[in-house]
Amino acid sequence: MQKVRHDLDATDRRITAVLMASPRASWRRVAEVLGVSERTVVRRGAPLFHDRTLRATAVRNPALFPHLIPMVLRIRCRPNRIATIAATLSRRPDTIWVDILGGGDEICVVLFLNGREARDKLLLRDLPATAAVQSWTSYDLLKVFPGGFAWSAGLLTPEESGQLWPSARPPSETCSPLPDDEVLIDALVEDSRMTYGELAQRTGRTPRAVRRRLDTLVEAYVVRLATEVELSLLGVRAEALLWITAGPGALEETGRILSRHPQVRFTSATTGSSNLLVAVAATDPGALYTFLTGTVGALPDVSGLEVTPILAGVKRTGLVRPASISV
Repeated sequence: MQKVRHDLDATDRRITAVLMASPRASWRRVAEVLGVSERTVVRRGAPLFHDRTLRATAVRNPALFPHLIPMVLRIRCRPNRIATIAATLSRRPDTIWVDILGGGDEICVVLFLNGREARDKLLLRDLPATAAVQSWTSYDLLKVFPGGFAWSAGLLTPEESGQLWPSARPPSETCSPLPDDEVLIDALVEDSRMTYGELAQRTGRTPRAVRRRLDTLVEAYVVRLATEVELSLLGVRAEALLWITAGPGALEETGRILSRHPQVRFTSATTGSSNLLVAVAATDPGALYTFLTGTVGALPDVSGLEVTPILAGVKRTGLVRPASISV
């Protein structure tokens, strides 16, 4: 296997952008959206998965899995132990996102905990027993806004994005996961670009039945397909988490507006002193400043803002970052 890349050219980036917005898009579909030949897309795109520069996965929507408790933790640690603690957290199967923040003494973790017992064990036993952990604050994730699911790092035009993900896309139907879906979802977490034939072998269903059920699960937001990539390869040089306070009556609208911005890759309503968590990816600090002053500053119902720069992404969408670009 080749080593993960440290540079992508403009064509590679735009292919990646389509695959982030539509992780199961066929090579032909990618070519149609970008207006290039399918041969070029295959020649450029396939090696990106082969060397794991791109990794296809999936994440459950915890709102539709009653046993899951979605939570955000801000953990303050001794600076000389922060990399070790972040790595330990990233190896937990219930962590979705692990980032080292700010001055190098704080970690932000998103977890989907398997029930109250797992939550209590983490908060009441594991963290207190870790000597290098100085303090922590926990927040419940109340709602994830789906606008960021089609994030493409601003590398696609509105017309191209519109071909992949219509601007207003409510769930196509009400859908609850079934026990039989677990095998299918586990396979998608492993590789969300498995062929329908491969998924059929995993699940014991026909390819046609797999396709129909997969489409239902994705369109109803039961599961989110994702393509993971190191964001610096896409020209992102400034990442930050925003902890925003909005008026309760404006929380929904503020979250929707921010989630649709091309620099926002994740937006969630939370409990706590702030009530919106927003992950921003900008080309440089100047672009981040413009976003803060021009976009967030223009929202009338925002009454508080804390900005924490992301120093290192250790785990994203449930996947630990390769050692060459991790802490």
